[in-house]
Amino acid sequence: MDEEPVTITLTRDQAFVLSDWLYEVMMASDKLEAIVPDRAVWSSIYAISGTLETTLAEIFMPDYASRLEQAKQRLLEALGGGENAEEQS
Repeated sequence: MDEEPVTITLTRDQAFVLSDWLYEVMMASDKLEAIVPDRAVWSSIYAISGTLETTLAEIFMPDYASRLEQAKQRLLEALGGGENAEEQS
């Protein structure tokens, strides 16, 4: 069995938004089991979540919500979406 680590590179905004989403799915609801019924996949999800939590100082800042919204907007703009893209999906 090959246990060589795999590196995934994300922008800070991508990491921040993903961290928030993972928290919502894993901790703030019972959605993880519905989204990912294969519990073997959870190991990777927990590893990614834990890495993000220990890397991102933003998650502990008092202006978390505004920083998250700004990060989401930048990502949507980079995708060619902007404000209305989230409403359309």
